[in-house]
Amino acid sequence: MGLAMIKSRALAGMRAPAITVEVHLANGLPSFTLVGLPDVEVRESRERVRAALQTCGFEFPARRITVNLAPADLPKESGRYDLPIALGLLAASGQIPSAALADYEFAGELSLNGQLRPIRGALAMTHAIAREREAKFILPALCAHEAALVPGVQIFAAPDLLSVCAHLVGTACLPIHPCAHVPPTFGIEHDLSDLRGQLGARRALEIAAAGQHGMLLIGPPGSGKSMLAHRLRGILPPMSEVEALESAAVLSLSHQGFNTAYWRQRPFRAPHHSASMVALIGGGGVPRPGEISLAHHGVLFLDEFPEFSRHALESLREPLQTGVVSISRAAQQAEFPAQFQLIAAMNPCPCGYLGHATRACLCTAPMIARYQARLSGPLLDRIDMQVLVPSLTTEELLDAPPGESSSMVAQRVLAARTRQYQRQGKSNQRLLGEELADCCTIPPDGKKLLQQAQARLHYSGRALHRILRLARTIADLVDSPQIELLHLAEAIQYQRSASLQQANRV
Repeated sequence: MGLAMIKSRALAGMRAPAITVEVHLANGLPSFTLVGLPDVEVRESRERVRAALQTCGFEFPARRITVNLAPADLPKESGRYDLPIALGLLAASGQIPSAALADYEFAGELSLNGQLRPIRGALAMTHAIAREREAKFILPALCAHEAALVPGVQIFAAPDLLSVCAHLVGTACLPIHPCAHVPPTFGIEHDLSDLRGQLGARRALEIAAAGQHGMLLIGPPGSGKSMLAHRLRGILPPMSEVEALESAAVLSLSHQGFNTAYWRQRPFRAPHHSASMVALIGGGGVPRPGEISLAHHGVLFLDEFPEFSRHALESLREPLQTGVVSISRAAQQAEFPAQFQLIAAMNPCPCGYLGHATRACLCTAPMIARYQARLSGPLLDRIDMQVLVPSLTTEELLDAPPGESSSMVAQRVLAARTRQYQRQGKSNQRLLGEELADCCTIPPDGKKLLQQAQARLHYSGRALHRILRLARTIADLVDSPQIELLHLAEAIQYQRSASLQQANRV
């Protein structure tokens, strides 16, 4: 009898728990049994491993083979276990030394000729290894550049099974893949100078970027809502090393994977309004991240906001407030980060021309009310800013001078965000409880203004807190140590609970 144990990694949400691949060879009729809650992809590894070993010239043991993926209560998916299973068979049958396997972790999908195919979640697995232990990680060559972004782990890029075996035997060692030092690229794809007019909306966009506030843009077609949203990323501060690793780890879990060409660039996700709740939030039999998690530390743009399904929109409420999303299934639970900046856009009415400068709206009052009622009060109460984007006349479009460039606005945004992190260690949008009381003190005349606004507009407690956060961001943009009455008044106009109704009177 022969026994071999190989270390690997699974994926469970953002976690990558350690997996031990146990391979046991016993006497009896030849068979291949795979246990440990494997799904269809993992069970099919029996045929891939058999063909790869025979193609590479190894002997496939004609014994009773049992492969256990421990722990047994954790569901296993994907073809990343092909390489550990193949090495376990070779070690258990004495074709490679078992002692050489102890210091390594392995992951990789085998093709029938022994080549190693790329796998999903390489960066997330490497990140978990770096947190738990000092280890060497052997994985497909096409994933090495992604895994090498994580410091503290020796990465060995293997093109095929034969190269891995040669490395373990000592006849031809694989080189250690150098730690990736990808220079960040901060090129601005869409510049604010392209947008003519809309000074109020530009100001709101700058405030949203400075404090990481969510924003709802309301205006007729062609008023510039989508242009504003696509230019937000160009004025956001650059990502820190920690933020970049977290964002890249989430992206590596998706089917698209993570492209190192976009290292330290904030993600911008813009799903179509036909996206389902699972597509937005995440889920599936094996939970995977949705759009809100793929936009982690970046921007989530939802155009035609009321056209999304009601269930999909309402599912945004908890992640907007907590910054995480927990997905529970019968077999397992997964938690994904979701600290995204929401930018939503909508028309004021079904035809879109309510408040247009040159075209008349054809919608009746009940039609407008039904359209605007697609957005519930609790959802709107979690969006920091509601901004009206009016249509522009021909003279304004043709004669208005170009506005400030994104680079100039980004300097003020970075300065304001730096003040926030020096003061409280986080953006203003994340202030809670005592932090809010300590950082957002207001003068007596400001308290009187808030009382008047609450009496007239019926603010909730959450809305009052958001006004304080917005006022604190406006004060940071002008480097004011205290919130002044002018800052508070500007914050109130972005926090009207009746913004949609106000659009009717434009």
